[in-house]
Amino acid sequence: MQSQDVAPRPAPGSGSAAASSSSDPLVDVEQAEAALVEHYPRLVRLAYLVLPPGLGRNRRVLTAHALTQRALPRGRTPVPVIPAQSTGREGDPGYAFVRLRVLRTALEAGLPLTFRAWPRRSQLPPLLPQVRGLRLFPRSGGADELALDQRLSALSGPARAAYVLRGLEKLPDGDVREVLAAAGVDDVDDALDEADEVPAQYALLGSPEFDPCSLQARPTDLMRRRQHMKAALAAAAAVAVCGALLGLPGDGWAPDGAAAPPYAQNPAAQAALDPGRLTRVPATAWQAAARTDFSVWPARGDLTGDEALLRRALAIWARPGETVQVSATPGTPSGGPAGPPQLLYAGNVDNARVVILYDGLRIARYAEPKDSTKGAALDFARVDGASGAEANAVVLGRADGNVRYLTAPWVKKAAERDLLKPGSGAMDLTVAEGVTSPLASAAQQTGACTSWNVLQLTDGSGTRLSTDLGELVPARLTTGRPGSTRDASGAAALRAWAPFACSLSAVRSQGVRSVNAWEYATQPLPDASGSASWVCTRAETWRGGGTRVQAQFRTPGGPYGAVAAKAENVPACGPRDPHVLAGVLWKSEAGSWYLLAAGSRGTASITTTGGVGGSAQGNLLAVRTRQGAQAGLTGKLESGRSIDALR
Repeated sequence: MQSQDVAPRPAPGSGSAAASSSSDPLVDVEQAEAALVEHYPRLVRLAYLVLPPGLGRNRRVLTAHALTQRALPRGRTPVPVIPAQSTGREGDPGYAFVRLRVLRTALEAGLPLTFRAWPRRSQLPPLLPQVRGLRLFPRSGGADELALDQRLSALSGPARAAYVLRGLEKLPDGDVREVLAAAGVDDVDDALDEADEVPAQYALLGSPEFDPCSLQARPTDLMRRRQHMKAALAAAAAVAVCGALLGLPGDGWAPDGAAAPPYAQNPAAQAALDPGRLTRVPATAWQAAARTDFSVWPARGDLTGDEALLRRALAIWARPGETVQVSATPGTPSGGPAGPPQLLYAGNVDNARVVILYDGLRIARYAEPKDSTKGAALDFARVDGASGAEANAVVLGRADGNVRYLTAPWVKKAAERDLLKPGSGAMDLTVAEGVTSPLASAAQQTGACTSWNVLQLTDGSGTRLSTDLGELVPARLTTGRPGSTRDASGAAALRAWAPFACSLSAVRSQGVRSVNAWEYATQPLPDASGSASWVCTRAETWRGGGTRVQAQFRTPGGPYGAVAAKAENVPACGPRDPHVLAGVLWKSEAGSWYLLAAGSRGTASITTTGGVGGSAQGNLLAVRTRQGAQAGLTGKLESGRSIDALR
């Protein structure tokens, strides 16, 4: 079985993909939108790389997002299919269309303005998105990325587009010629020859240096902003005076009831800033506690007595300055503590001084360089209701692609394990006063996914796995049917997770609490090709909303699973609704195409709609079809309830 045999999931539609009399497929708004949303980061990266560097990094970022978001058609549009060399995009006319629109407008943005014609929309600063008071730009890469960026900036727009299509889209030169010609490039041969002058360092195109979806923020011109602010304050003061003169007594504008004036000191707020009032839990408190969570963690680290450091951490938590880098996982408030928080750690970690605090709802991590108080960072993560495995570890710091953890006092042993290699065993980590030795961080790896290192912790209840997803608290990994999940430990659980570990990258920095993998069906393949497995992965978040579900399809012997369908904020594959239905187009070794679909246990029948006709009793369906066919799926449970396919 070849790795390219699995096509994207059947798109819901009302008819066949070949409904047009033209040889080119028709793309409607819904199909283009689905492709744009699924491949949005790749399309924005493509636009960012093709846009002229003279725009500046901030405007390139905003323009790349604007061009991508304007790539939808107004109606059904014919488009030639130029396949992308990836399982998730092969032969998808929706993706080919939006990619062509993005490329064409990015090339137009580099054209010089003339007085003979009105400027095109892509040549003007974008109306949306807009960010006031901040400059946004991708994270800096290494020397190789900087050198490649300088070489690309010396190329013409069509040559940059040719280089990016070769490297990022992995298109052969024949397909590159077709795409450039369709995008309006006059001399395609010159563009290809010019692109040949830059070394083929295509792997660098996937680095954070060229990722306009992972950004850093810095303030704009502060002096000019201050001058504008003074003028605005003067105008506001004049309006306030006029309003006070016009306000009526009695029911007019009055003080906020019994509230104190804004400048009054609040005792609880003042206590929250006093390092002497920090809550410090005894080292053995967890042994007698009724629950195991962050509230029974003792204060550890070699700087727990440094009042100056603790005072700075509390003050910056309450009112971070403009130079402090503040981040928070989705759904996490970043305001100051309501009262004295609990101290979990204060000490030296690599080249930084780190303070970890807990206020019952959030973990706050303050870090500053050892030799200065400049460049401080403040990070927040929501952890309300965490207990047991969810309160086993907190990230202390990341450096050089590695991560260090502070573990719970009840953790007896820590180890590092590659989730992609279930039979390779675990490598023990040293733990000193709860601090682990550094281990490779899966959240910081770039390029191809060749490994996925996770943290393995052993406590009195057993062994558990957690993975770094770029947040303060690692996400717990589980397996099993929703409602009866268990920690991913043991040989069977490791084998179940191995083919799907790389899919965890899709939920980085989303405030993920836990991710469950559940094999909900096994399907015999047509043409005696063996049996395929259907696995549903569901990422739960700390805030409740934002759950992400992926149905993945794995052929016999395939090293990785292919995402057949995905959805957000749906109950499917969860404890409230442990049912799921998904389908894929699959090519057999004999060269025949099939629509395969599988539902979870309790599915009584599956029926296709749209361009493919077929039905089957039970939870499995296999219908012979053609490449590029489009169809919808509906299922009926044994209880009589209908379910739609995940999408």
